[in-house]
Amino acid sequence: MDERLSKTIEDRTEELAALAADLIRFPTVNPPGDAYRPCAEFIGERLRKRGFGVEYIRAEGAPGDSDRYPRVNVVARFDGRSRGSAVHFNSHIDVVEAGEGWTMDPFAGLIRDGRVYGRGACDMKGGLAASIIAVESFMDVYPDFPGAIEISGTVDEESGGFGGVAHLAKQGYFSRPKVDHVIIPEPLNKDRICLGHRGVWWAEIETRGEMAHGSMPFLGDCAVRHMGAVIRAFEDELYPALDQKRTRMPVVPEGARRSTMNINAIHGGQTDDYSGLPSPNVPDSCRMVIDRRFLLEETLAEVKDEIVTLLDRLKGSRSKFDYSIRDIMEVLPLMTERDAPVAEAVAQGIREVFGREPEYVISPGTYDQKHVTRIGHLHDCIAYGPGILDLAHRPDEWVGVADMVESAKVMAVGLGRLLGASGR
Repeated sequence: MDERLSKTIEDRTEELAALAADLIRFPTVNPPGDAYRPCAEFIGERLRKRGFGVEYIRAEGAPGDSDRYPRVNVVARFDGRSRGSAVHFNSHIDVVEAGEGWTMDPFAGLIRDGRVYGRGACDMKGGLAASIIAVESFMDVYPDFPGAIEISGTVDEESGGFGGVAHLAKQGYFSRPKVDHVIIPEPLNKDRICLGHRGVWWAEIETRGEMAHGSMPFLGDCAVRHMGAVIRAFEDELYPALDQKRTRMPVVPEGARRSTMNINAIHGGQTDDYSGLPSPNVPDSCRMVIDRRFLLEETLAEVKDEIVTLLDRLKGSRSKFDYSIRDIMEVLPLMTERDAPVAEAVAQGIREVFGREPEYVISPGTYDQKHVTRIGHLHDCIAYGPGILDLAHRPDEWVGVADMVESAKVMAVGLGRLLGASGR
C-alpha cells in the first residue's frame, strides 16, 4: 500500500474514532425516524467544508415521511480535475431501537479500550466514518485524481430503504452516467467482500372466523385456531422441505445457506393495548406476518406457490377455513460477480492491507444493494466495511477503532484503483 496514504489514515485514527462517536450521538432511531435531518446536515456540513457539493433530498410521500419525521438524505459529490469514473460510498444513518440490556448510554458515543460503543456503532456509523476518512485522506494524497467521488448518508435501510436509497435510485442517483461503482460499508468483517444477499418475501396471511361470546365458542368460529392449523402445517410440511434446500451462494453464517422462514408476528382477537380485563370474544380474524428468505436457485413464483398450495389444501380439508394473503415486500436474490471492477478493486485493497486473499460472502438478509441493482440498474455494487455483523442490533454494540482504520485503508486503495489515480 502507498505509504503516504497509509500514514495519512493512521495519523487520523483519533479523528476517525471521534467522528464515529459523533455520528452515534445522533439518535437516528427507526421507527419513527428521529434526528434524520440534523445527522444528515452534520455529514453534509463536514463534506461541504472539504469542497463537496451537497444536496439534501427529502423523500416526500415515502412510508413514514411526515413533517415531524422527514425522510432527509444527504448526497455529497466532488468532481476531480479530469473526467473519469464516479465512485459512490453509501451508508445508512438510521439505527434500530436501543432495547434493553445496555450497560452504558447507547447514544453517548463512548470510546473505551480501542472500541467505540453505541447503537449504530457497528451497523453502520463506523463504516460511514471510515468511508469519510478514507475519501478525505485519498484526496489529500492524490489531489489531482480523475473522475468523481460521492458520499451519501441515507435513511430507512432498517425498514426497507424506501425513503432512502430506493427514493434516490428512482431519481437517478444510482445510475450511469452519474455513478459507476458503489461501495456500501455494511459490517461484514474487514477482510470480507459481500457480493449480495438472499431474496426476501414478506407477506401477511389472515385467517377468518366468526365472532361469538367466549363462553359459547361453539356458536362462532375461532380464527386463531385456524391460524394454529397453518402453523402446524408449516411445522410438519414446510420447514422440513426448506431445510433440504441448499445454495451455491457463499452465504454467512452457514445456517443461512438454506431456505428459511421466520414468523415475524401473530395478531389475533383482542389487541394488547386494552385497559382492564379482556372481553370474552371469539376472534373473527388472525393475522400472521411471514419473512421468507430464498436462494438464487429458487424463483419468487415457486416460493409463493409453496405457501399458497399449503393454504389451499387446508381450505379444502378444514371446515370453515378461509384465508387471504397480502404481499408486503419482494426482493430477488442477487450476487455481483467476483471479477466485477468494484469487487476486484476492494479485493486489491484487502491484499495490500492484510496480505491475504479476501473472503467472498453473501449476506443472509437484504440491504440497500437491492435498490441500486433493481431500480438503478447498476450492478457494480458490493458491501464492504468494518464491524462484526453478529454485534449489530445487540446491546453494547461496538466497532473496533483499529478495524475502522484498516477498513479505511482498504477503501482508499479500492478508490484509487477504480479512479486510476493511485499511480499503479
